[in-house]
Amino acid sequence: MRPIDLAREHGLSAQAIRNYDDAGVLPPTERSEAGYRRYTPLHAQALRAFLALRGGHGHQQAMDIMRATNRGDTESVYRLIDAAHGALLAERDTRTEVEAALGGLSVTTPAPAHGSPLTVGELARRLGVHPATLRTWETHGILRPERDRATGYRHYGPDCVRDAEIARQLRRGGYLLPQVAQFIASLREAGGAAALSAFLDSWQDRLTARSRNLLTGAAQLDTYLAMLDQTRHSR
Repeated sequence: MRPIDLAREHGLSAQAIRNYDDAGVLPPTERSEAGYRRYTPLHAQALRAFLALRGGHGHQQAMDIMRATNRGDTESVYRLIDAAHGALLAERDTRTEVEAALGGLSVTTPAPAHGSPLTVGELARRLGVHPATLRTWETHGILRPERDRATGYRHYGPDCVRDAEIARQLRRGGYLLPQVAQFIASLREAGGAAALSAFLDSWQDRLTARSRNLLTGAAQLDTYLAMLDQTRHSR
């Protein structure tokens, strides 16, 4: 099988196939007397496995999995796959925490806080973060504390406390500060309910898609491993 034939099957360029070959994504390739690479059904399945793995693991980790597979290091292969599933499970748990924490906040106005607004130190202790983190969130527009005119100290009222709690949960979910700021802004503008519902639905859809992609990648890799075993036993 020529590089161009393998490339056409997957909508890639022949150069992309050669690059994957050189990167160790494909198993060792024999050459013709003229120096041309010869690809077999084993190479075709390796490419299918890599492309499927890429959907769930990302480009770099998919390459790492294929390289480890091709050098016979199945322990590293399984560790990489297990780590991806573990990370996805952790994100699922975080989404559940976010949904539980934010579900009531999106449709109701926070109850007035008893006593004085919180100071930066008090809010930091409540959230379990460093005070500098709250200042960073303020820089990104996530928090809008009031300032004491006499001292310049920050005061965090109920709205700020709510936004800070939301930000903490989203950061635990791996979202970047600009993403958190955008969500908080949408929550403010939309009154909360619509923004929260769309956000959580989108997050769930992304988790579902990644789970399916991991399954698809695992199936293609299993086929490739079976072909490798058969090839090695026939030698």
